[in-house]
Amino acid sequence: MIHHATELYSKDAFCVSLQETVYALDSTTIDLCLALFPWAKFRTHKGAVKMHTLIDLRGNIPSFVAITDGKVHDVNMLDVLIIEPGSFYIMDRGYIDFERLYHMHRAQGFFVIRAKSNLSFKRRYSHPVDKSTGVRCDQTIMLATVKSAKEYPDKMRRIKYVDPQSGKSYVFLTNNFELAPKVIADLYKSRWQIELFFKWIKQHLRIKAFYGTSENAVKTQIWTAISVYVLIALVKKRMNFDITLYTFLQILSVSVFEQVDILKLVTNSFGTIPETYTSNQLNLFDL
Repeated sequence: MIHHATELYSKDAFCVSLQETVYALDSTTIDLCLALFPWAKFRTHKGAVKMHTLIDLRGNIPSFVAITDGKVHDVNMLDVLIIEPGSFYIMDRGYIDFERLYHMHRAQGFFVIRAKSNLSFKRRYSHPVDKSTGVRCDQTIMLATVKSAKEYPDKMRRIKYVDPQSGKSYVFLTNNFELAPKVIADLYKSRWQIELFFKWIKQHLRIKAFYGTSENAVKTQIWTAISVYVLIALVKKRMNFDITLYTFLQILSVSVFEQVDILKLVTNSFGTIPETYTSNQLNLFDL
C-alpha cells in the first residue's frame, strides 16, 4: 500500500521546485504505563514506545516506520535507513551525528539539518546573499574540533535564516551546494508536515489507548493506524478530491458508520458546512 501510494503522489506539486524525492525524518513518543507495559522501557517509572518515521513530503506518505521502546535514540535510525542517491533528508538537530551524516554524504544523499548552538567550525568562504529573503549568511565551513573533523572530514554548507514572520533565527547544515539558501530554508520548513502526520495518527486514530498490553499488540495497533492513513490517502488520490488529507479524514470520521457514497459524502459536507454553521458565542459586553 505504501509503495502504491508513493507512486500515485510522486508527481504532486511541492513547495520547492525539485525533481528529487524529499523526505522528513523524525520520531514521536507514545507514553505507556510501565506497570502494564513492562517491556516498553523509557524512564525509571515511565514506559513509552517510539515511532520513528520517514515520510515522503510529496503526499506525506510514510516510507519507513520503525517501532522501538522509548530508550532508543533517534539518531540510531540513520544506521537502518537505506539512503537513496540524490534524495533530500530533512531532520531536526536530534539527528546530529557527523559520522552518520558523512555516511549519508558518501552514499550521495543530501541532508538538511538544524545545527546545534555550540557548533565549532572554521569558515572557508562566505557566499553573497539576498538579505531581503531572510537569509543572513551562506558559508562554506569545515568542522573545527578533532573528533568532529575526523568524523566528517569534508566541507559543509552553513546557512543562517531568520523567519520574517516569527523573527526566529535558524542555522542549517547541508551537503548540497547547488540550491539557493532560501530553498534550503523552505525545505526545512516543509518538515512540519511530519508533525501533522504524528498529530493525525495520535489524535484521529486513537492510539493512545491500546487494546492489548503485549509488544505485538501495541505494534499491531500502530501498524493498523498507519494502514488506515495510507488507505485514505489512496482513496483521496484515486477519487481526485481537491481537499487535504486531514480534511478528508475529518469528513470520514463523523460518518464512519453511515452507508453513504464517498463522493456524495464529500460533496454534501462542503455544501452544508458553511450553511449550517452558527456561532453560539455569547457577547461579553451588553452593548
